[in-house]
Amino acid sequence: MKRVMRKNLIHGLLGFLGLTLLGCTSAENEMAAGNIQAVNHTLKGINWLSVNGYRADGGGGRSCCINMPVKWRPGLKANVEWEADPDPFAKIKRKKTGYGFDDAAWAEHEAKFQRHSATVDIPEWPGTESCDLKVHFLVCSQIKVTTSCWGAGSPHNPIKEPMEMTEPAVCPK
Repeated sequence: MKRVMRKNLIHGLLGFLGLTLLGCTSAENEMAAGNIQAVNHTLKGINWLSVNGYRADGGGGRSCCINMPVKWRPGLKANVEWEADPDPFAKIKRKKTGYGFDDAAWAEHEAKFQRHSATVDIPEWPGTESCDLKVHFLVCSQIKVTTSCWGAGSPHNPIKEPMEMTEPAVCPK
């Protein structure tokens, strides 16, 4: 009998403790999953990207998922890594039999891929109105990020750089 009472008391205390801790969460700390979207403003190909360790396809469209706070807070950063193909429309020798590229020709093309990384601030969004994390790839290996719900090219989108920008002869430092 004492054993059952002790067991019930322990379960009751653990349940109470769990409910008490549940009350410690707040909207300030809530996280939600969202998509990552690559928006390429250059003539290079973006093979892949990674934001804070979440890897995504660089070919446009949305890739699931990245964990972001529901409400913006100061100090949010995006650590972005990406691989660019400087000549995505190159004519690469095909295999004589079967499918795909000639191994040596592909290796020569792949050797020209460029890896980059940058850390940028994630700009503030109003309330809980964020729409995915969009990484905009610009010339000179620069990036900007936004959570705007407006599409690229919209006058309401905060990223104003045009699409299909050509790389300048010399990039500013």
